[in-house]
Amino acid sequence: MPAHKRTREAMPSKELVLAAFERAERHHTTRGEHPRPGVPRASVKEHLGLAPGAGSTIRLRPTWNELITAGLIAQGRVLGIEVWMLTDTGRKHLEQARRAGQLEVLPESPQHRRWREARHYAALHASQFAEQLRQVLADATSLLDAHQTTDSDAWEKIDRRLHHACQRMESASYCLHEWPEPDDSQPDTVPYSKIGLRSIQTLATH
Repeated sequence: MPAHKRTREAMPSKELVLAAFERAERHHTTRGEHPRPGVPRASVKEHLGLAPGAGSTIRLRPTWNELITAGLIAQGRVLGIEVWMLTDTGRKHLEQARRAGQLEVLPESPQHRRWREARHYAALHASQFAEQLRQVLADATSLLDAHQTTDSDAWEKIDRRLHHACQRMESASYCLHEWPEPDDSQPDTVPYSKIGLRSIQTLATH
């Protein structure tokens, strides 16, 4: 089972921060294609299970500064954006800690959490989405039966409702049956045409 998020008192060790760097870099992709070195600080915090915002950044700062001073992480820039990366020294230090059995287990990865939450949401709401689609189809049938007295505005409204209802069913089907469980050894890539189907919560509330 994934570890629980850390409390305010339980800040991560230097070695766990390095492990978060390693996984964040491994999961970080360019346009969903290939991992690339260097990640924003916020991404490392997310992999550590820390809350976003200045508060966790301030509490993490002493450990972060220790890693910089020891030459285990270094700052860089990608397209003008500040990123951070493991140095060769940092990778060696991390591997030594791993071989010695001194490395704690990272919390659930962000990509696995997104998969789990979308799948859970789809399972909870798939029946509701199906019933809503049935209602739209019934309303469309009623309009079709009365086509001689139905104006274009009514058809436009049905068109919007039908499109949205089908989108939600498409998304639920994808999240439940087609989105494979992510493996933390690699980034969770997705075909461009399927990206929107992963935003099931957004689709359901619009």
